[in-house]
Amino acid sequence: MTKKAVTMSDIAKAMNVSTVTVSKALGDRDGVSAELRERIKQKATEMGYRVHAGSHGAKDGLTYNIGIIVAKHFISDASSFYWIVYRYIVELLQKQNYYGMLEVVNDHSGMEDIPNSILDHKVDGLIVLGQLSDEYIGRLLSHQLPTVFLDFYGSREDADCVLSDNFYGAYMLTSHLIENGHRRIAFLGSISSTSSIQDRYLGYYKALLENRIPLRQDWVVADRANESDIYPEFTLPKEMPTAFVCNCDETAYKLVNQLKNAGYNVPEDISVVGYDNHIYSTISNPRLTTIDVNSRVMSTEAVDIILHKIRDINYRRGRTLVAGKLVRRESVRKLTGE
Repeated sequence: MTKKAVTMSDIAKAMNVSTVTVSKALGDRDGVSAELRERIKQKATEMGYRVHAGSHGAKDGLTYNIGIIVAKHFISDASSFYWIVYRYIVELLQKQNYYGMLEVVNDHSGMEDIPNSILDHKVDGLIVLGQLSDEYIGRLLSHQLPTVFLDFYGSREDADCVLSDNFYGAYMLTSHLIENGHRRIAFLGSISSTSSIQDRYLGYYKALLENRIPLRQDWVVADRANESDIYPEFTLPKEMPTAFVCNCDETAYKLVNQLKNAGYNVPEDISVVGYDNHIYSTISNPRLTTIDVNSRVMSTEAVDIILHKIRDINYRRGRTLVAGKLVRRESVRKLTGE
């Protein structure tokens, strides 16, 4: 059954004003105060009112397009986290009468890689998915468009970003291992690659500190050459731990297979936990204990922020943390007498 379109009359009833007042406000005509006009426009957006083609744009200076920027290496896998987030964002924008324009970029190249949609003023704002270089971010922000960063942050004080609570998630994973008797725990992840991996490492380290477990540098193992290229195999320590905290499910999945090939049993000999609750966590044998990242809530927050920033150039939300959930599966063994 087709959903009934929202009308000006519906908005008028919700606002307790006349339909004429709503028409004037949405058409930016005289006879309505600036404060009421803004309230009516916000209510219209919330209710999903669709303005007829040609009735806005030139009048309000908006394109009703949002650029969604992502580096190519983040979406090379069709099941990647960023494809999931992108689909949620487009769905949420459509409900607000906006369109999402996907722009795939290479942040390691020159000025020509700034998308044409930005250069030609075809978008009202930007949602940036995943970490890009500081230089590239500076180029994007120089165009002075409302911008939200999703799943990463930097040192800029003026940036609005939406993040999974990576620090607390890895802290929960490591604490879960400790509660199961593990004290010889390694971290698998290249901590200089992304802010997300750094925060997950720090959460791991906090759990060790709280339990007076010394940090061993030989048990902090790199898993990739850069932001995306995960090694086919990892350089395992000479003295093996009883458990690994992996920075993502893909890394954990590859580790499980490497350990099996080396003659170890998981979790009988070594326990392994991942992060993200990605498809790798369920195709792994055994299935991985992990953190379920709430991608829908992250997407909802990002869309809400960007629409507020478009309506109000002074709007700031700062850093928005979205909590994850510990998912317990079969990849962790409870130790006795450790």
